[in-house]
Amino acid sequence: MAFLPAMPRRDFLALGASALALPLPRWTPSPHAARPIPSASQLAWQRDELALFAHFGVNTFTNREWGDGTESPELFNPTAFDARQWARTAKAAGFKMIILTAKHHDGFCLWPTSTTSHSVASSPFRGGTGDVVGEVADACRQEGLRLGLYLSPWDRNAKAYGTDGYHAFYLTQLHELLTRYGQVDEVWFDGANGEGPSGKRQQYDWPRYWSFVKELQPQTVIFSDAGPDVRWIGNERGVAGETNWAMVDPTVVPVPGVSGPAIEKMLQQGDPLGSVWRPGETDTSIRPGWFYHAEDDARVRTVSDLVTLYGTSVGRNSKLLLNVPPTRAGLLHDTDVQRLLGMRAALDQQFAEPLEPTETGHRRSADGVVTVEHAFAPRRSSVTVLQEPISGGQHISKWQLAGRLASGAWTELARGTTIGYKRVVSYPTTELSGVRFVVESSYAPGDFTTVRCYAEV
Repeated sequence: MAFLPAMPRRDFLALGASALALPLPRWTPSPHAARPIPSASQLAWQRDELALFAHFGVNTFTNREWGDGTESPELFNPTAFDARQWARTAKAAGFKMIILTAKHHDGFCLWPTSTTSHSVASSPFRGGTGDVVGEVADACRQEGLRLGLYLSPWDRNAKAYGTDGYHAFYLTQLHELLTRYGQVDEVWFDGANGEGPSGKRQQYDWPRYWSFVKELQPQTVIFSDAGPDVRWIGNERGVAGETNWAMVDPTVVPVPGVSGPAIEKMLQQGDPLGSVWRPGETDTSIRPGWFYHAEDDARVRTVSDLVTLYGTSVGRNSKLLLNVPPTRAGLLHDTDVQRLLGMRAALDQQFAEPLEPTETGHRRSADGVVTVEHAFAPRRSSVTVLQEPISGGQHISKWQLAGRLASGAWTELARGTTIGYKRVVSYPTTELSGVRFVVESSYAPGDFTTVRCYAEV
């Protein structure tokens, strides 16, 4: 096998359908050698790849995105509600979790709470005995999915909002949600903060809320702009940064709900020298809005668009949280269901056939650079997946991927910065008989990167 001349870089490389074990080049330790690594919960969270967000509540029946807290609970009556239909659909589409909006900004609670009458207990649903949170939790367990809960800190109905008394009110709601329904694997906070019935804004006590969650459910991951476990990716378009580190500098985004150029950059890109592991979650909706609106039935994302979303979220070291809002009947709409199943089928096809190497060559140059090439039977390919073993941290900061043509000549397929958990590299369909992967720079030698080139089928 012919090799291109070695380049003066200190690299570590591996290639193939499974990682190829090669000796590491010599590395000079740096002040940043001790780098953050994920917890077991963060690692499991990222490996899920896909979660389904279910925005459901009184807004579903008022045809609004943000309620004002004055809605009558009598409006909430999903007569065909079936949480198992949600869970079965999510499972069939390859999603591993459902996150339910247990309470949105309007303050309407989808469980019978002791804190307010503005809940399902005052609605016609199940004759006033219904519990949407409970049924979703049961459905997730029955289908082997994990459960996440969203509890809006902004409450436009609660009279205590804007006063010190709201902390106890909010903590009581958290206590109910985190002690009644078994294991909760993600607690989702946003930074929404506006006036309540008193005309006052609330000063949230985030450290107190976060520590309370961890006290009740130590294994859960907490999402917000500021984590502390998982961060927002900085937009609702479904696009993580081309450069996306799982580490951040926590002093840049200390609390949820703040904004500014430095904050936006940190949310999108992370920080290669960040002191904490806080991977990004990419949230977006399958429809133009977050709650169901019948007029949007013809505006559901296409299968092609959903596959692209996978690439710009999971494929950029993030996790995709895709909102699929249930209808007034309490079901996922047929169009949404078919698009989700179509997405799964398209992804399964795209990654169906990894090209198994028939020959491998490698050499080490005098300064420790390793060049690795794999040969395989000529096949047409348009996608390669790169993965770092992130249990040992994230280190790669610059890489390139080349393909060998039938003529034997090499052509550059792609180059980039970060890899992390997964990098989906797309390129024009090309007939390849081999690939070469080179790490141009990295913060630490770490472990080996896995490269899987897929045949176009």
